[in-house]
Amino acid sequence: MENLTERDIKNLNSKKGLQALLSDETVNVQKAIRSVNYVKNLKRLQKELIKLQEEVIEKNQRVIVVFEGRDAAGKGGAIRRITERINPRHFRIVALPKPTDEERTQWYFQRYINKFPKAGEIVFFDRSWYNRAVVEPVNGFCTQEEYVRFMNNVNDFERMITSSGIKLVKIYMSITKDEQAKRFEEIKTNPLKQWKITPVDQKAQELWDDYTKYKNVMFANTNTDYAPWKIIKANKKTFARVNAIKYLLSRIPYDTKRKV
Repeated sequence: MENLTERDIKNLNSKKGLQALLSDETVNVQKAIRSVNYVKNLKRLQKELIKLQEEVIEKNQRVIVVFEGRDAAGKGGAIRRITERINPRHFRIVALPKPTDEERTQWYFQRYINKFPKAGEIVFFDRSWYNRAVVEPVNGFCTQEEYVRFMNNVNDFERMITSSGIKLVKIYMSITKDEQAKRFEEIKTNPLKQWKITPVDQKAQELWDDYTKYKNVMFANTNTDYAPWKIIKANKKTFARVNAIKYLLSRIPYDTKRKV
């Protein structure tokens, strides 16, 4: 048997440890230890998120957290782990569908502004206005003129957001091509997840290099000091979720000594 520390043995003998050990047909001690450590670490970080949210509420702050990344990168899963313990009355998750005919005639940023937070609220965007930086030009959903206009305006737009007092956090979940293909296959064979596959997803592997080109341009042009990007390696979901929470906690000042 592997060399186990006293702490490892204690974790394995816990309820969560025994569940992790028995979750697979073959017993994998190290995997079970990693699972228990992840759950404990996640719980600790979620307590910090509660502290952060309470301060946001008390100080009437407004916070926007943007999650971007390739299809199946784990944006939704990270958002769920961030929000599952905090007060549901003071946050919203925004995942907008394709624009309506009316929205297409409006200023591009307008439908996103309509979802911005009120005082004491955090809004999580599962994809955002950055659709126009990558997804739309790659798939032909916007003209080259519309793309260029967006790239010329987005930094000024975000400067207005942050100068108005809104705290803006931008996170990009990064996965490899092979990992995306693996996740697509898992989704396709899972009847509870098949709804996640869209026509855009089905072309993602074929258009991988095009996505890469536009993604790199996006980072080069929109990684500003007032609204920087955080790229999180997301091939390992648990690692990505923990690091997304850690980054969010580092970007929004709060009293870490607050009782919860």
